[in-house]
Amino acid sequence: MKAVQLTQIGEPLKNREVSIPEIGAQDVLIRVAAAGVCHSDAHYRDGISKIDNLPVTLGHEVAGSVERIGKDVTNVAVGDRVCVHYLVHCGSCEFCERGLEQFCRTVQMIGKHRDGGYAEYIRVPAKNAFKLPEAISFEVGAIMMCSSATSLHALNKARLKPGESVAIFGFGGLGFSALQLARALGCRDACVVEINPAKLAAAAKIGANAIDANAGDPVEQIKEATAGKGVDVSLELIGSAKTMRQAVQCLGVLGRAALVGLTTESMSIFPYPELINKEAAIIGVSDHLATELPSLLEFVRSAKLHFPSGALRLVDLEAGQINAALDALQDSIDHVRTVIVPATSGR
Repeated sequence: MKAVQLTQIGEPLKNREVSIPEIGAQDVLIRVAAAGVCHSDAHYRDGISKIDNLPVTLGHEVAGSVERIGKDVTNVAVGDRVCVHYLVHCGSCEFCERGLEQFCRTVQMIGKHRDGGYAEYIRVPAKNAFKLPEAISFEVGAIMMCSSATSLHALNKARLKPGESVAIFGFGGLGFSALQLARALGCRDACVVEINPAKLAAAAKIGANAIDANAGDPVEQIKEATAGKGVDVSLELIGSAKTMRQAVQCLGVLGRAALVGLTTESMSIFPYPELINKEAAIIGVSDHLATELPSLLEFVRSAKLHFPSGALRLVDLEAGQINAALDALQDSIDHVRTVIVPATSGR
């Protein structure tokens, strides 16, 4: 089969011919219909996030049709439309037993530690395959498996309740889903902090109070928008110590700041005025959980989370086009997501 692989850190991905994966008794073979191009993939290619097992097929946002099933598989059948949970976990360690598979002792991420979806076929454990409703396209089914799922997990970790207010720092793929999901969960008011005019306009178009960080201190703007109270929940989706600090500073009494973005920078806070005196909390967010995917699929099926025409950009399973898409992520000015659609997807 055809695959597009990372063969050397710092070098462009390459077209390669590899064997179609053999499956075990509890595995499924999926004919890939769509694979999202994520910013993490650019980090893997560039060596920002370390990968030791080369060559590897990237791609952790995957949807397609079940081509073959192992003899012990009962949750899906040949021909089923599915999307893929990207964390392969043991199911028996103390974290897996608590439903916290992102901390599994032997966890592997599809498209990083094992071959992913930049290929015509992918092998995954059957428990990682979730049936995709007919109402959801393969393209949307693929991209929701990362940014949308992580956004929902962040809102769950922050314990967002109906009637509460939210501030979202960053309006890329994560922020686009986070705003819609916050609304679906009953958020009363939402502020989106950005510096990009196109993203600010997009956030305002779907009902957010667009906060231009270039126009002044976003913390003061959020407090002004909330009559001085601050917000109940903030999500930091950028990965900057500066915006992480702002996400804490904009909280009101009993507020919760969920930090999602990745950074190697340190962050300073004033414990008494910014945390203790408000009984506020800072919460780390890592990946998402398989148990959250059914509700996410329902949000999409019911159009509470949607990706309008023009929100997706399609490319072929071809190294040149995929490398160009990864390059473009560095200078992205919108929330448009690139999705690989193999010619052999059978649609």
